[in-house]
Amino acid sequence: MPHSSPSNPTMTRPRIIIHGGAGNITPANLPTASWATYRSALLSILAATDALLASGSSALDAATSAVTQLEENPLFNCGRGAVFTRAGTIELEASVMVSTGYRKRGVGVALVKTVRNPIQLAREMLVRGETDGSGGGNGGGDGDPAGGKGGAQGHVFLSGATVEDLARGWGLEMCREEFHWTRRRWEEHKRGLEAQGEAAVPGWDEMRGLAGGSGVDEVGDTAWVGQEYLPQGTVGCVCLDRYGTLCVATSTGGLTNKLPGRIGDTPTLGAGFWAEEWDTPRPERVRPPQPSCSSSSVSSPLASLLPAAIRDTLRACLPSLSGYVPLSILDDPDASEKRPRTITCGAAMSGTGNGDSFLRLDAARTAAAIMRFAPNRSLASAITQVAGQGGELQRSAGDRWGKTGEGEGGMIGIEVVDGVGSVVFDYNCTGMFRTWIDDGGRARCMVFRQEY
Repeated sequence: MPHSSPSNPTMTRPRIIIHGGAGNITPANLPTASWATYRSALLSILAATDALLASGSSALDAATSAVTQLEENPLFNCGRGAVFTRAGTIELEASVMVSTGYRKRGVGVALVKTVRNPIQLAREMLVRGETDGSGGGNGGGDGDPAGGKGGAQGHVFLSGATVEDLARGWGLEMCREEFHWTRRRWEEHKRGLEAQGEAAVPGWDEMRGLAGGSGVDEVGDTAWVGQEYLPQGTVGCVCLDRYGTLCVATSTGGLTNKLPGRIGDTPTLGAGFWAEEWDTPRPERVRPPQPSCSSSSVSSPLASLLPAAIRDTLRACLPSLSGYVPLSILDDPDASEKRPRTITCGAAMSGTGNGDSFLRLDAARTAAAIMRFAPNRSLASAITQVAGQGGELQRSAGDRWGKTGEGEGGMIGIEVVDGVGSVVFDYNCTGMFRTWIDDGGRARCMVFRQEY
């Protein structure tokens, strides 16, 4: 699937990368048939989103569209496919952030149960922020369920009944909590609790019967038994549009068997997601070394008419007697004034893995800060330092690494330097579902470090 170039050569080439979760995914517990199912789903979402960017859609529209499709697919730990809490309930989280263009820049929502697509709720909260009040008062009052003109006032993080009331007032599609249930996630929930010695957990058929037959019975990947794999991953998409704006959109059901009320890194600015841009001084143009006048082997016609002694003396002072004309004479003296003195750089990232570890490190913002404030650092090297093998996330687990899932995870991102975007990613665990358009315009999809 070749990537279309913008018709206007001054526009930025769009870029995209999507992830579908990370953790203890191995060839032993991910059969080839299951991988084919995941690969097909991810590539389909990638193609649809890439087409949006190629047609001129904003990064915000493209990224939230991709994550909406992931939320609708029961394969992934978000929306209709989210994991259960320890109490057997669903509590969803989502976030969105742009590098520029909206006053709030980034927002998060958590403890969502009855909104069909939490990412659309996060998007609405961001967009409506343009008309929010700037204070922290009571907004519109007088029974206004949306809390005033914009609804969420100046807040960038809301949860539970408050944010669900906003969703209802904004006309977003609502659902029963059981809409998000799937057999596979319930069996993971049951297996995890019983492995910890909990009392017998009702089976799926009994649970589904109590809910009046709601929930998704099969999701098309029944070959993946997932031994020793309890999802703690997140889905996310990072886009760069033709106008140079970055957007990251992220959604999750959280950790399998998390305590009710737990809020992770996905809706928390700086921890599981981040996007920003900044101006930095343009690097000085370095001229190649030039030969000196006296070393030139080319003489001017005038020089050949003079005695050698006079010629050597004059050549040292008068460049026109030599065949070399200094580059500064040929340069446009106003060229430096015509070029901008600064260039714009940007970074956007989405994380997946053990959210508590991302929270402790403020992982996404930390990676962006390394690129922005450390000399000569790329986002790729920053993500490796934070989320790569032996990186900060892994070290944060200490002697618990490899035993509890703590510290496991990965990050995807897009780096922008002077209008040129680069897709980057790294992870420290055994697998991370990811798909992207590479530099040559080809659609790629991988789960391990080598092709599967």
